[in-house]
Amino acid sequence: MRNEKLFVILWQNYDIMEIYQYTTEAVELLKRLIATPSVSREESAAADILADFIEKCGLPARRIGNNILVCETLDPEKPTLLLNAHIDTVKPVSTWTRDPFTPVVEGDRLYGLGANDCGGGLVSLLQTYRIWRDEIAPHGTNYNLVYLASCEEEVSGAGGFSLALPELPKIDVAIVGEPTGMQPAIAEKGLMVIDGVAYGKSGHAAREEGVNAIYEALDDLVWLRDYRFKKKSMLLGYTKMTVTVLNSGTQHNVVPDECHFVIDVRTNEYYQNEFLFAFLQKHMKKCELKARSFRLSSSHIPVGHPLVQKSIKMGMVPFGSPTLSDQALMPFPSMKLGPGESSRSHTADEFICISEIEQAIATYVELISL
Repeated sequence: MRNEKLFVILWQNYDIMEIYQYTTEAVELLKRLIATPSVSREESAAADILADFIEKCGLPARRIGNNILVCETLDPEKPTLLLNAHIDTVKPVSTWTRDPFTPVVEGDRLYGLGANDCGGGLVSLLQTYRIWRDEIAPHGTNYNLVYLASCEEEVSGAGGFSLALPELPKIDVAIVGEPTGMQPAIAEKGLMVIDGVAYGKSGHAAREEGVNAIYEALDDLVWLRDYRFKKKSMLLGYTKMTVTVLNSGTQHNVVPDECHFVIDVRTNEYYQNEFLFAFLQKHMKKCELKARSFRLSSSHIPVGHPLVQKSIKMGMVPFGSPTLSDQALMPFPSMKLGPGESSRSHTADEFICISEIEQAIATYVELISL
């Protein structure tokens, strides 16, 4: 349903087409994107569709790999706000009850892979940029706006936001269109993935020989299960680590000589990844650890930032997000704010509500109309 309050505000201030018309265009674009598989590192065809739509809207689209940047003349006297969302999706899980690549509208819901994460934010922010460029900026605005549709977000790939970052102008703050129920996530946890291994010695299981690598790893695995980090964040809670993968052995009658496992670590702002990794290494008795990366740190934006304060005045409630996004790669303040719900992401029969897209466009427009 239309957000009547924001609808009236927009019509009072700007000579623009109705928000539901922008919503209709956004939904049609999202349908085309859903129908075009865009699993991480395979976004080329979807990027083509998005770039074509942007160019037909009269916007200058610049391709950086499969990232699409829209950036026009900037006023050096004004801060620059980046609108960012990602093109790529995860692979569909096996429990989908419908074709994940066939967009279907049922009532207010649009079903399809990537509809919620984060196609809704992707198309809503693009429409917001169009309204800003055509209807708001000519009347005066406190911000420059830049739009970036990035790829490889789901795998934090080198060809995604990291590739586009050096090509961006100086950014002062960013809105990331991840699904947050249109509430501002002003902090998010970082991520560190660690590979662990314990070594033993192979032998015949029927005889008293060999050193079982699984047993070698047990004490360290129990410690990882039971240890609790002490420093609690007001927004993000405690730093959390979980052993999520365990592999060992080749057949039932052979004592395994290696045991491999993976640790998923979600950090709050009190623990830098490098420090935490060194701490874990120190406490391992038998296992060797190797971090895949240290670059995905916890991120936040001060609650006193004008963008956050404006969202609060609009009735939004800031919170801390446990899930990772491209915010972790942004060397400037940013907050997540997007249509849909995080709980729908990476699930079977994923959907976005059309009314959520309409509300998002209206909310974004009011938020940037400072």
